[in-house]
Amino acid sequence: MNAAVATSVFGVFMVLTVGLGLLAVRGRGSGGGLADWSVGGRSLGPVFIWVLMAGEGYTSFSYLGAAGWGYNYGAPVLYVIAYMSCGYALGYVVGPMLWSYARRHGLVSITDMVAHRYGRPWLGAFVAVLATVCLLPYIQLQIMGMGVVVTTISYGAISLNWAYFVAFAVTTGFVVVSGLRGSAWVSVLKDVLVVGTLAFLAIYVPLHYFDGYGPFLDRIVAEKPEWLTFSGHGGSGMGGGWFVTTTFLNSLTVVIFPTTVAGYLGARSADGLRRNAVFLPFYNVLLFVPMLLGMAAIFVVPGLVGADSNLALFKLVVDALPAWAVGVVGVAAALSSIVPMAVFMLVIGTMWGRSVLGAAPRLATRQKLFSQVVVVVAGALALLLTYTVPETLVRLSLISYEGMAQLVPMVLLGLVWRRITLWGALSGLAVGAVIVCGLVFTDHDPVWGMNAGIVALAANTVVALAVSRWGPRTADPRPDEEVLARDDEDLAGPGAGAGAGPGAEEAAVSSRP
Repeated sequence: MNAAVATSVFGVFMVLTVGLGLLAVRGRGSGGGLADWSVGGRSLGPVFIWVLMAGEGYTSFSYLGAAGWGYNYGAPVLYVIAYMSCGYALGYVVGPMLWSYARRHGLVSITDMVAHRYGRPWLGAFVAVLATVCLLPYIQLQIMGMGVVVTTISYGAISLNWAYFVAFAVTTGFVVVSGLRGSAWVSVLKDVLVVGTLAFLAIYVPLHYFDGYGPFLDRIVAEKPEWLTFSGHGGSGMGGGWFVTTTFLNSLTVVIFPTTVAGYLGARSADGLRRNAVFLPFYNVLLFVPMLLGMAAIFVVPGLVGADSNLALFKLVVDALPAWAVGVVGVAAALSSIVPMAVFMLVIGTMWGRSVLGAAPRLATRQKLFSQVVVVVAGALALLLTYTVPETLVRLSLISYEGMAQLVPMVLLGLVWRRITLWGALSGLAVGAVIVCGLVFTDHDPVWGMNAGIVALAANTVVALAVSRWGPRTADPRPDEEVLARDDEDLAGPGAGAGAGPGAEEAAVSSRP
């Protein structure tokens, strides 16, 4: 009976999710171009941009990984709140800059920006491939995360394999048709449930198991004090140096992460991005809840090891709540997988449809179709690998953030400083990628008490600057205002990229250097 109730609640909300995604494009027809599908026609208002970008912080990691880290290590998990808050602060400057640059030149992705800045379309294709390697594991991890959630809240009635397929089918069902706009609409439902369920659990679980926060925290201090200090429990090596360097590295990376950039480019105005950057850190306060509940689970369900520790929060939920409430919490967690997974798939589709498959001028008018096909292919590939060799992509996920960090000099430095050359940026990227892969895959992360990615990024930057200063240069006659980004919130009008009409941006690809 419990399984039937929880599964019914979950099923109703999944139907509602697909319906919302399809409703988002009702009345808009199918004639919109790539910009309308991939960045919402650059027309999303403050509320939609808020929930869409806030979704970056609330994935299946919030319910599974954050609680698992709290259960296993304790204090080091707070790096998530630190880097996201710092990233939002950087986004106050970077977001409007990227928004105006993309709008001025009719660009729809980070690969577009790189290709335009360095005047090399093939560079956009290269970055698309690199970014896909870093993003594909996130799709797979969201599929696996949702599978674990659905199996748990159904009391085992739904198998992992079916749960994986549901994650893929629901996400693909609306994102192919509705694009970024559909993801934004579903984000509203997701955020309502996330805020409601986490707020409820923050009050209910400590009262139910410990008679309040006071007794719970007293017990943590008395029995598990190592969970409240760096480097946490178990000799993780995640001390103060690791915390600072990881926060710094991830805050730099998150502002150029392809999914974050998609959120920037979907905004109606640069001023809306600034307002969001001010208020988004407050949203992160809720992330304390799964972290604390993960530590609470130490006393309620001790002995969880390995991947089972990620179920710490849901072990509490299933044990303490009636079946209908378990279903609602499960829906919130499932949507926290679906929404970011949709954006990951959409971003991969956009990069490939624009910068790889649709790069040739004669194919420019079919970029949206190519992008939609790639969305399905990317999701299906992640699903297939989840079934067959799940550890392959999980292994790649170890370098996802640290690998994406190596694009920071090429993108951020390149867009604000003309002297960074193509060969300098590529040389730095190559050095950084080799170092980060070498350190991570040989289990030297952290290295010297620091995040391995920051060591690679430092070498990357030094090489990029050195090669740009003393290495080969290619002539580029374009003026600085054509190549460099600036924060221009007054950009508007029918000639400013998004307003040029369906197909205009697709056709523009052939005229860009």
